[in-house]
Amino acid sequence: IVAVIEGRGLARGEVGMASIDLKNPEVVLSQFADNTTYAKNFNTLEIIMSNTACDTGNATKLFSLITENFRNVTFTTVQRKYFNESKGLEYIEQLCIPEYSTVLMEVQSKYYCLAAVAAVLKYVEFIQNSVYAPKSLKIRFHGSEQTAMIDSTSALNLELITNNRDPRNGHTLFGVLNYTKTPGGSRRLRSNILEPLVDADTINTRLDSVQELLQNEEFFFGLQSVISRFLDTEQLLSVLVQIPKQDTFNASESKITNLIYLKHTLELVEPLKDALKVYKTPLLKAYYSSLEDKRFGIILEKIKTVINDDTRYTKGCLNMRTQKCYAVKPNINEFLDIARRTYTEIVDDIAGMITQLAEKYSLPLKTSFSLARGFFIQMTADCAAIHNGQLPSEFTKITKMKNVYNFTSPDLMKMNERCQESLREIYHMTYLIVCKLLSEIYEHIHCLYKLSDTVSMLDMLQSFAHACTLSDYVRPEFTDTLAIKQGWHPVLEKISLEKPVCNNTYITEGSNVVIITGPNMSGKSTYLKQIALSQIMAQIGSFVPAEYSSFRIAEQIFTRIGMDDDIETNSSTFMQEMKEITYIIQNANDRSLIIIDELGRGTSPEEGIGICYAVCEYLLNLKAFTLLATHFLELCQIDTLYPNAENNYFKVQHVRSSSDIREKIAYTYMLSKGHTEEKNYGLKAAEVSSLPPSIICDAKEIITLVSRQMMQQQRNTSETLKERAIYRLANMLVQTARNSQLDPNSLQIYLKGLKKKYETDWGK
Repeated sequence: IVAVIEGRGLARGEVGMASIDLKNPEVVLSQFADNTTYAKNFNTLEIIMSNTACDTGNATKLFSLITENFRNVTFTTVQRKYFNESKGLEYIEQLCIPEYSTVLMEVQSKYYCLAAVAAVLKYVEFIQNSVYAPKSLKIRFHGSEQTAMIDSTSALNLELITNNRDPRNGHTLFGVLNYTKTPGGSRRLRSNILEPLVDADTINTRLDSVQELLQNEEFFFGLQSVISRFLDTEQLLSVLVQIPKQDTFNASESKITNLIYLKHTLELVEPLKDALKVYKTPLLKAYYSSLEDKRFGIILEKIKTVINDDTRYTKGCLNMRTQKCYAVKPNINEFLDIARRTYTEIVDDIAGMITQLAEKYSLPLKTSFSLARGFFIQMTADCAAIHNGQLPSEFTKITKMKNVYNFTSPDLMKMNERCQESLREIYHMTYLIVCKLLSEIYEHIHCLYKLSDTVSMLDMLQSFAHACTLSDYVRPEFTDTLAIKQGWHPVLEKISLEKPVCNNTYITEGSNVVIITGPNMSGKSTYLKQIALSQIMAQIGSFVPAEYSSFRIAEQIFTRIGMDDDIETNSSTFMQEMKEITYIIQNANDRSLIIIDELGRGTSPEEGIGICYAVCEYLLNLKAFTLLATHFLELCQIDTLYPNAENNYFKVQHVRSSSDIREKIAYTYMLSKGHTEEKNYGLKAAEVSSLPPSIICDAKEIITLVSRQMMQQQRNTSETLKERAIYRLANMLVQTARNSQLDPNSLQIYLKGLKKKYETDWGK
């Protein structure tokens, strides 16, 4: 049994699903951002939806598609109130078996799948007349098929959409890439960042398009300016297909407004086609051909038989009101023409009356308009003509904003009422004509779903191209290696005045676990996040901040970064760490990218090292690409046992000025091979802080004593060096065989170089 619910309003296209197998106590949750074509698919026996999605005349597109495509499936509607996300979260906490409790981390912010699970469990309880025992269900989250999985904790850690310090600022990956011009494009970008693609062909078609957009500035700006004139097509569609239950004044006005928006949108199809005509890449050509749909012209012609040619969307509430009044052509309804003449006379009378008042009191009055007040009078305050700082008693409702007086008069208020009555009449008659027109074009309206999809995708692609023009991003390649030459952090670049320090990254299946050491504040966390952000940018079809970049497509991206207690789930820092690492171990596969920023800090050093080492050994047996930053230098010895472990560290320099006795650390933010030789860098950081010198002195003595008692570090034997050199050579040969595009002579030179490196590594 599957419960399905979709978002409303701005969350349109967000679909939540929960399925339960009655023969097998397993619940599968899913939530994904779809476009309005709802291309995702699933197999099922019975479907539950909210009754509000199925109202006659108000049915959603998802409901129509499900009923069309699943004709033999039992279909049930339940009240919307049963789709309750907080109830869903409660159900999961009560019923999930402990081994799968990490599912909570994935779904706590996915409101639609939580709402769906509440409905499906309530329904099962209703039809079976029984409830599940506590801690008895296997509950797991399953993302959409064609996209990489990023859990909600990782999305927060990496600050993909919201900044953790200040949710209102744009220092996020979304903020760096968001140069979209339409609300649909912005939503599309957001959902892509949270669910990157995993199909290299699809990503490359996007990259081809971005590359072509960058090739001609003039054509690019032409396309950008057409896209920026589009309104929110998805929202417009959702309003157009809904039939209001009562013909109120607001409903009439809204319908007329939306018809004008529709006309405005359809008139942009031809300019958009012209802007796309010059492009040759498959994706842009496909969008061009989708705009050749005859239905756009049919709808526009039908609209133009009733609506004036020069009626269009304009800014300013009074301008828009005038457009709505005179939208319908004259001579279609004579009563409407009479009502409009009356309205015009009233508006003229208002302007005349205000002119008379200005002359009567010798004041520079002018007519103004707002939706809340209707017509009112406005005057600048620094006017010498006001007698004793008082306005004439005839004026009422006086307000002052900065240096402007706003007020009205009893006669003007009466005129406004007459104006409003006249407007009601006009809107009502126009509404009836508009409804008749809409009923004729409903059969063709599905082409608008294609249009909204096209516009949002083009908007996202031009946004990627725009971001490239502001920074030196490079097109990524997709291989079986993660190789970044001189990469930098995209958000840090936006914040800092100068370009951040660049670093290289090289991870292969043969050396897939990189352990990173270095003092506090040397750049470890920034570097780890930079890799994950670059991976996501590459997988959504954007260029990447680097001189060269190659990526292995990641099916999941996991991070363990946070250092906070969580009072909501009663977790200490250490328990939070353990939950996050359990979740990674349960869900990681060979195609994952795993980022771990310090593990085991929440407990004693010995236990921390033990846990960290054990987790590392587990991950070393996977082919997942793992980057792990740690302060436990003992962990660096793992490379003597496992040849696929690499050690890197961040360099620092010691600076001593002539005036200062104490040594200072200068951070280079440069990544180097090997592990840090720095000792007691925590102490150096403490010295810079205002900790009393006596405490620092004691700490140094204690550290010296403890260090003497520590075990001597393991030394590399010639045997392990030889094994490691052979392992590295084998991996390089496998990679060359898979990916090399060198000609025979160059290949020979490269292989000789490998042989030489092998002999050097072995120390022969």
